[in-house]
Amino acid sequence: MSQGLSHITFIVRDLDRMEEILTTVLDARKIYDSGENTFSLSLERFFDIGGVWVATMEGDPLPMRSYNHVAFRMAPDEYDDRLARIRALGLDVREGRSRVAGEGHSIYFHDHDNHLFELHSGTLEDRLRRYAQGR
Repeated sequence: MSQGLSHITFIVRDLDRMEEILTTVLDARKIYDSGENTFSLSLERFFDIGGVWVATMEGDPLPMRSYNHVAFRMAPDEYDDRLARIRALGLDVREGRSRVAGEGHSIYFHDHDNHLFELHSGTLEDRLRRYAQGR
């Protein structure tokens, strides 16, 4: 049986640019930088984001954008601040899907390598409780 999430890895062209996104928008803390050493497939950096191990590795970007994404939790009162941080980096903010009241708020944005991120203020329990109410 799986014991939960181990880590998330993003392949990026520019490790510095991705580090700026992770530290500025998601308050990531860098915990490892391979420097010129290659222990894995390429140069890499590790970050802690709210207790989640996020790895970035140097490589070719995704060929196109999709709705595949990773979502990080934010507090409801952080919405405006997080949106300002994303816009200050010149990232492409994507219009979120339509929502019903009570399932939380989201900000979607793409990085420079076509990864889609979401900042979401709700929980799974909030969403299931709201969906159980019907439209």
